[in-house]
Order: sequence, then C-alpha cells, then structure tokens
Amino acid sequence: MPDAILAIDNGTQSVRALLFDLNGQLLAKSQVELEPYYSTQPGWAEQDPDYFWRQLCSACRSLWQMDTVDPATLRAVALTTQRSTVINVDINGNPLRPAMVWLDQRQLDNIDPLKGPWRYLIKAAGGEDTLNYYRAQAECNWIAHHQPNIWKATHKYLLLSGYLTYLLCGNYADSTASQVGYLPFDFKHHRWCAKHDWRWQALAVKRSQLPRLYAPGTVIGQITAEAARDTGIPHGLPLISAGSDKACEVIGCGALTPDTGSISYGTTATFNVTSPKYREAIPMLPAYPAAMPNHYSCEVIVQRGYWMVNWFKREFAQREAEKAKELNIAVESLFERWLEEVPAGSMGLTLQPYWSPGLRIPGPEAKGAIIGFGDVHTKAHLYRAIIEGIAYALREGKERIENRTGQPINKLMVSGGGAQSNGIMQITADIFGMDAHRPHTFETSGLGAAINGAVGCGLYADHQQAIAHMTHPGERFSPVDDHKNLYDQLFKEVYSPLYEQLKPLYGAIRRIVGYP
Repeated sequence: MPDAILAIDNGTQSVRALLFDLNGQLLAKSQVELEPYYSTQPGWAEQDPDYFWRQLCSACRSLWQMDTVDPATLRAVALTTQRSTVINVDINGNPLRPAMVWLDQRQLDNIDPLKGPWRYLIKAAGGEDTLNYYRAQAECNWIAHHQPNIWKATHKYLLLSGYLTYLLCGNYADSTASQVGYLPFDFKHHRWCAKHDWRWQALAVKRSQLPRLYAPGTVIGQITAEAARDTGIPHGLPLISAGSDKACEVIGCGALTPDTGSISYGTTATFNVTSPKYREAIPMLPAYPAAMPNHYSCEVIVQRGYWMVNWFKREFAQREAEKAKELNIAVESLFERWLEEVPAGSMGLTLQPYWSPGLRIPGPEAKGAIIGFGDVHTKAHLYRAIIEGIAYALREGKERIENRTGQPINKLMVSGGGAQSNGIMQITADIFGMDAHRPHTFETSGLGAAINGAVGCGLYADHQQAIAHMTHPGERFSPVDDHKNLYDQLFKEVYSPLYEQLKPLYGAIRRIVGYP
C-alpha cells in the first residue's frame, strides 16, 4: 500500500477512522455509531468522556482488522472532532463530570456584574446584552457556579479535541483551529487572549486550566504506548494538529478563497468562506480559525441543521424506519423518494429552522416555525420543507456574508451527510440559484484532517500544495429554471420576512413559559 494518513473524525453521530492516500483517496473506513448525548433534565445534553474514547478505540481497532489495511504504511495521525463539547479533568487527567455536549441548552440565570472598566466600556458600546448572553451561555460559568467543588478540582478545562489529544499523546494540547466555544480565545490572532482582555473577567476559566495551542499542520506529539495498546495505532507515530470538523470540512472540499462558499449539511449546518482576512459575518460574532494557518472561516450557523432530519425520523417516521429495516436499506432512501414526489416549494409549506436560539441572528428568543399548512400536506411535504428551510437559512447566510465582505460568491461546494442525497443537492442548487458541486468524497472533514497530517509530516510543503493534490471535483448539480424562480419568490416574499414578523410572538412565548 502507498503512504497513508490516519484521520480520526469524532463527530456528533459517529466516530470514524479513515485512511487516506496522498491523492486524497479514501483507502479504508471504519465507523462506530455514537449516542450523541443523554439528558437528565430538560435542555441538558451530556455524555461520558470515556465513552468517546472507547468508541474511538473501537473504530481504530476495526480498521486494522481489514485485509487491505497495513498500519506500517501510516505516516501520521490527525484528529478532528465536534465543536464546543467541554470536559473537566483533574490533576491526573481523569474526568470530573460528564462532558457538556454542544447541544446542551442550560444557562446561568444569576450573573454578577463584570468588575472594572470593561463593564462600562462594553455598555457604552451597546454590547451589554451580548456580554450577558455570552456569560450566561458559557459552560465554565455554569459549572463554577453550580458545581464549585468540581470547578475547584479542575486541573484542565478541555474541548473534546483537547481531551482526545491528551489520551492519544499524553500532552495537554489542542489545535488553534478547534477553539470554537465560550473560551478566552483571541480569534483574530489565533491564541489565548492577552492578560487584560475582558474575557478573563467574563469567564471562570484561568489560563493555567487551558491547553497549549498548535497551528494546523504542526506536530502536537507522538502516540503513547498506552494509546497504541488501546487503539492499535503504532507507538510513536506523530499526531498532527488539524482543526474542528467544520474547519476541516471547508479545506477538505477545496474551498480556499473568499469567492467559494462551503455548505456543510451536518448535525449543525453551516455556510463558510475561507479568507486570509478577519471578517465577521455577523457583528460581534467571531470568524473562526480555518484549518490552515493564518486563515479564517467566515461562518453562518444553523444550529440544529440536519439534526432536524433525525428529529423528523424519531417523531414522524417510525413506520418508514420499520419498512426500511425490513428491506435492509437506510430510511433516508425512502425519504429520497419523497423529495422526488413532492413538488418544489412543498405546496407552500415553509419552515424556519430555528429549533435552537442564537446569540444575534437569530436572537435568543428565537423559535422554530412552520407555516402554510393545508389539508393537502403530508409528512412527505414536511420532510421536503425541512430540507428547503435549512437551505433557505444558508442562502440567507450566503447573502449576509456577501454584504459584509463585498465579495460575490460564485462557486458552491456542498459536503456533510446531507450532500449524499441527489435530491438535497438539487434543492440546494435550485434555492441558491447556482451550480452546487459535490466533492469527490463525502468524508471531507476527515480529508481536511488528513491534509493537515500530510503537511505536518512533511509529505507536502504546505497546505496549498496538499489541497491541490488531495481534493478533486465531484458531481455538479445545476438549477432548474422553473424551480429557481419559484424558490426565489418564496425566499424573498415568505421566508425572509418570517423571523421579524414572528419575533414579538417568540419573545412572548419565552416570557410566558420560560423556555429556552
């Protein structure tokens, strides 16, 4: 076998061990499903940190059992994970409490005023509400307030990427491109904040509790003997810094310039462009580090994204799930037929996918909405409306980024689980009114990690060279004129005004029932 890079991709729904060659071709894959979280109270989402490690080890060990795989061909390992899942560990590296998964919705109700001049400066700048929301949402603040003994015993406060890095190589370290969440991170300079930055006062975490940061494509450490025993990865193999799953997806589909948009149809759906300039898609919400040095991902998020497909399966498609099981096919293949049968626009059924609130757009009062119901509508229409609603929200994000940056986006790359559906790819092309390109592999987050692995072990001189050799075009979907015109009217006249029209009602719901 040729030289290979092992990419470990610990997403929300599964963990995958992926073997790529230096042309970006997927040589072998082992996938282990994950239970995303458990919940002991409404709105909570937690998971046993050791569960993530056990599933990672299982995925790796299954890979080595394949006849075509030879661990001797490995040149490096690179890790990419879900974002914003946090873990507290003690002085011995043992978890002190369950991981708080990114889907967790709890918030701190009682917030002491910020001390010092920052409070008045931020208030004068009109950012007091944003500051209070930021502090209320920060997991470290909730833990410090409600579980002070755990916080006192916390030696390191890590993202899932940092925790798995520690178990793989024994170092408290992480990639700069994984730092997405309520952390004192300087997004513009890709480092922990300076000593006197306001975030150190707004958050409970101290500098000593955070890991050392490494730029993408640099060596973090080597696989320890203990990790080699648990995973089967060769002892001493270099572990290369990569980035979060979304950051790796962007470079894995070859979206390197500000005129190329990257859609990720994952549990969280995102629209990204990569730029060497720091540009915020939404004011006061940072541009995240890209999975290549000195670049940024200007991003708009649909927080629940293709989580909604799983929600739909669970709540409305039990009969289809049973039928798919009898036929030994994925239930999504039955949904694909619905996309063919239901006309574009879902007979007016329109969905706004704000099943989780946001910081600014949508605001903290946001709720999901479905309007336009009539007696013609079935659950097939509802399914198509979900797919269309997510695409509408991402088109809105594209236009916001274009307005903020002044840079037209003229190419569209689409990856993530939803991109495996031809029907979803066609809907995307129709709603955006432009060609939608699918990369040569669905495993773009793993490929992005592998690109970093190849650079980090010296097999390519830099990220540009690695991306040029390891990413390739896949199938292209062009918009259908009639569908494009229909969607354009629905987007401008129905979807776009919807949030502002319903915003007062969302606020009333939140005031009356207190959720979220």
